[in-house]
Amino acid sequence: MNRRVFIQGTGAALITFLLSGCGLALQDTSLASKDTKTADKTSKGGNKMKITVITGSPHKNGTSALLADKFIEGAQKAGHEVFRFNAAFEDIHPCLGCDRCGMNGPCIHQDAIDKKLTPKLIAADLVVFVTPLYYFGMSAQLKTVIDRFYANNVKLSGSGKKAILMATAYDAKDWTMAALTHHYQTVVKYLGWEDIGMVLAVGCGSRPLIERSEFPEQAYQLGLSLS
Repeated sequence: MNRRVFIQGTGAALITFLLSGCGLALQDTSLASKDTKTADKTSKGGNKMKITVITGSPHKNGTSALLADKFIEGAQKAGHEVFRFNAAFEDIHPCLGCDRCGMNGPCIHQDAIDKKLTPKLIAADLVVFVTPLYYFGMSAQLKTVIDRFYANNVKLSGSGKKAILMATAYDAKDWTMAALTHHYQTVVKYLGWEDIGMVLAVGCGSRPLIERSEFPEQAYQLGLSLS
């Protein structure tokens, strides 16, 4: 049974798992042992996944970068193959809307998106979007990458991929992440992918704040639990 993980909190974090078709269930410390069993199964070659993690922060040691680090650590421990694309530190260009790609590539921009990311993106079983919250949306760097998905719509749409969103924000209001999560869910729905989880680290406006929170561990456990 696929698990959709929604992790949000203010101050002390709340971990809630929405089990498909089974309503809400609050998990306790037994999560660690279950994830360990899943990791053991995966590491033995049961369900190895190809994962592409796309980050959008211009801060190499920022808050969202920590979530990416911990998620990757967990996923690799579980035996999965991970490719990381740090959009803010690559040579990337925005979509021109020229339609020369015909939605089936290649893009007129022969940059890092086309040469480095696209092959990994098409091959991926799971795509993870990681971003700081900038004016209640994703960073411009991550948005640039997603806009460029257009050049490969034929290959990406209906491909059965899974998706995860991880984001950080200074604010901790109940609506802080609403616009971002709605945008993410719309993109996933359009592509015909399956949303399997979110880590929404609210109230984490600096590296020290997020390091003292439970969100890095939640990102790690999410990566570890993949099967």
